[in-house]
Amino acid sequence: MDKSVKEIIVLSGKGGTGKTSITGSFAALEGNNLVLADCDVDAADMHLLTEPVTEMEDDFFSGKLASIRPMDCTRCNKCKKACHFDAINITDGIFSVDPIACEGCSYCYHVCPSGAIDMKPRKAGKFYISQTRFNNYMVHARLGIAADNSGKLVTKVREEAKDIADEERVEYLLVDGSPGIGCPVVASLTGADFAVLVTEPTVSGIHDLSRVFELIEKLKIKTGCIINKADINPEKAEELKRFLNSKNIPVIAEFPYDESFTAAITQGKTIVEWDNGILKDFVTQSWETVKKLINS
Repeated sequence: MDKSVKEIIVLSGKGGTGKTSITGSFAALEGNNLVLADCDVDAADMHLLTEPVTEMEDDFFSGKLASIRPMDCTRCNKCKKACHFDAINITDGIFSVDPIACEGCSYCYHVCPSGAIDMKPRKAGKFYISQTRFNNYMVHARLGIAADNSGKLVTKVREEAKDIADEERVEYLLVDGSPGIGCPVVASLTGADFAVLVTEPTVSGIHDLSRVFELIEKLKIKTGCIINKADINPEKAEELKRFLNSKNIPVIAEFPYDESFTAAITQGKTIVEWDNGILKDFVTQSWETVKKLINS
């Protein structure tokens, strides 16, 4: 990716903090000067806010899936005995593979004396390139049922988004990351220029934020934090700010609890479209602050 394109990832240590709502608002504010990537592939929902029109879709393959050719199978039962995942089924004497249970380890392939087993590429999901109603490109994906290669799919989404950002000569690549600290988050973070943490002043909010920051700290990524629903628990809000201060993480903004966020989402709108008052001002100023912090 062209170094002039700044990659910003929005993360939360837990779900329900308002991460996607804030990311969608940033995309609406910046318009065609950014490319959007929805890297929450396990539970993608950015499309609910952006109304994307798909321009391209393609299958995503990752890992292997065993497949037994019945005509060549001698029914020796060695594959079933070897499989540690109980993925080999026998129905009316015919051996077959349960695609959900199969882990693609290839053990059955190697023990089959008649060579009746093939290891085929596993379709793990789909990815899409779309135009949003904010006049920017969005790359998003859908992980397949029982697929477990979400980290690789996140990497694919980011790679496609980076290519588009270079082609379109935009200034920003904005990534909606997965909650938590697992493989999809690591895949989302690596190489990013700035991380926006979205949290709330609760016990779980503080705990999960500290965990995700440990990861960000190891990757040496510049960071800022938005405290959403900051007024629901003043004591925990102060505890949260003390933690942020101890880690030299600037507070980008403190949003008050407001049911307008929920009302906007239920109508498929971002808060900057729904609200013309203080909430819109808060989010707009937050985006301007993020851009200043990146370039500082």
